[in-house]
Amino acid sequence: MKLPLYWIDAFTDQPFHGNPAAVVPLETWPADEVMQRIAFENGLSETAFFVRTAPDRFNLRWFTPAIEVDLCGHATLAAACVLFTQLGFAGATVTFDSRSGPLVVTHSDGLFELDFPSRPAETAPAPETLVRALGRTPEFVLKTKGSWLLVYPRSDDVLGLRPDHALLRQVTPGRMIVTAPGQDCDFVSRFFAPDAGIPEDPVTGSAHTTLIPYWAGRLGKTKLHARQVSARGGELFCALRGDRVGIAGRAVLYLRGEISA
Repeated sequence: MKLPLYWIDAFTDQPFHGNPAAVVPLETWPADEVMQRIAFENGLSETAFFVRTAPDRFNLRWFTPAIEVDLCGHATLAAACVLFTQLGFAGATVTFDSRSGPLVVTHSDGLFELDFPSRPAETAPAPETLVRALGRTPEFVLKTKGSWLLVYPRSDDVLGLRPDHALLRQVTPGRMIVTAPGQDCDFVSRFFAPDAGIPEDPVTGSAHTTLIPYWAGRLGKTKLHARQVSARGGELFCALRGDRVGIAGRAVLYLRGEISA
């Protein structure tokens, strides 16, 4: 079996920055086990697979090295980048059908904007294990069904976190968004996902489905500029639109090749 493979750095305009995702365009779906093995072999936080179902519509799935996930922002952006810049897709928008419903991506002026569902968090008590694992007490703690949102007063608090990843794996739910006001942007964040086999994700579009409604409400504005301050770093241009969010960023091709399996 030979399959095309593209490696895209998402939420950046420079190679070696942003969040790398592998993208595998398919004619038909292989067995789930095959896609999981490819994702494991790639060793990236996500590998995206898509199959065309209509001229402007595709089924899209995402796999970490360990599991299939319900929603992934940077790999969706990467898939759109492959379609628009590598495969000659015509038009300004493309729709991906996914486990999280239809996801529309618009390409304009070098930006790829994701239209995703908003996932607001609610105030919740923080487990003592979570605070110990992060090593710094947050100012506010909130929670969604699948993740924690921990808010710190300063961007340096977020930059300075050195989590105990073994301890983080004991926390449920097993995904943690940490955030603070930014200095040259509206807010900064980092994201840890031990339950998905990802100690720290470089730039996380899906986390911004929770970050955007939080910061829009706190700052009283619907358009936001964000940075994810991982070692690779990434930049996002965000908008709150009712029960949907817009998450825009740039992307660059790092490599293209062929899978032989």
